[in-house]
Amino acid sequence: MRPIVNMPVQFLHDDLHFTERYIRTAANMDDGVKCFLEQFAAVHQRIFQRSRQGVMRAILSLGISITEEGASVVLADKSEEGLAAALTSVRAIGGGEHRSIVLDVTLEEAWIRAVQQIDGAFGHLDVLVNNAGYGRFQTIAETTFADWHAILAVNLDSVFLGTKYCLPLLARGGKGSIVNISSIRGLVAGIGTGAYGASKGGVRLFTKSTALECAAAGNGVRANSVHPGQVETPLLTAAMAGSERRRAAVDLIPMRRMGQPTEIADAIVFLASDASGFMTGSEMVIDGGFTAQ
Repeated sequence: MRPIVNMPVQFLHDDLHFTERYIRTAANMDDGVKCFLEQFAAVHQRIFQRSRQGVMRAILSLGISITEEGASVVLADKSEEGLAAALTSVRAIGGGEHRSIVLDVTLEEAWIRAVQQIDGAFGHLDVLVNNAGYGRFQTIAETTFADWHAILAVNLDSVFLGTKYCLPLLARGGKGSIVNISSIRGLVAGIGTGAYGASKGGVRLFTKSTALECAAAGNGVRANSVHPGQVETPLLTAAMAGSERRRAAVDLIPMRRMGQPTEIADAIVFLASDASGFMTGSEMVIDGGFTAQ
């Protein structure tokens, strides 16, 4: 296996065939494997986390590409069944040593155990992508206190916990990248998105605080946020059931289409790579021009 510790992440960004490769990989994967992942962690090169949605499909296929380069991969999920299926697919590619961890991203003790396992097995991380997400379209009157806490636990608590407990491993290597997935609702408000917007706005400012603290500490770790607009994921497709509702949503986007999961994954790759080495505390908005209006 080629050495991973000193392998630059730039090779992933600069490979002109990379996007084609991971789209092709995703197309050939079993949907159950792609959708069941709640967390994805690629240790030595990157650690990714996300619920079972479309963006994760592209990121998982990115993990397959990393595996092909010899990296070690850790898969984490609340579902042991989902983990087993995903781990089988990753191990079939080869690469380094691959493991799985059962993880609920809303629980502090679960993060502590997960990071201890990663530290013991691999010794450091290069990239953390906090991408867990959950939301409901509800007015403030319709939102219960339990709803509020559930949304903030998944969307904001998980980012804090992942950052807090992974940061020492990221800093250990002298440089690292944290990519937090927020939303356009972390930038502009909307009716029925009060709890969701509050959580994603929190991710935006927490990312900036993380960036400033890391810069002040001189630990070489950068932190940036990604703000997707409407993206073709199973979650959004279900929410937009009915052609009229979908057409109305698309009409609000200047580019007159929704984004694709791979377009978000490409941004993640860029922020994870050395190509974005002078970016920290920044916001990458990918919304077809929605927030420019």
